[in-house]
Amino acid sequence: MSDLTDSELETQGVFAIEAALKNETEAVVSVRGERRYVVMDMTRYTHLRECELAVALAESRADLDAGRFVRESVDDHLQRISEAE
Repeated sequence: MSDLTDSELETQGVFAIEAALKNETEAVVSVRGERRYVVMDMTRYTHLRECELAVALAESRADLDAGRFVRESVDDHLQRISEAE
């Protein structure tokens, strides 16, 4: 994974990001020496989001299969939420 500094971003802008991602899928941005952010191209980001959604869907299906759900009206749902607070 490539490293970028805040100074490189200030002086080179998006060109620094493009250079860092030329041979890598992600780059870490350091601010004042501390690694703070990760940048990646949109294709990689979209793939990661799709993976997250696939996991969420699998977890939801597992909850349904295991009976971990509640069937209720909107009013009952809002009441249950307010009581939980």
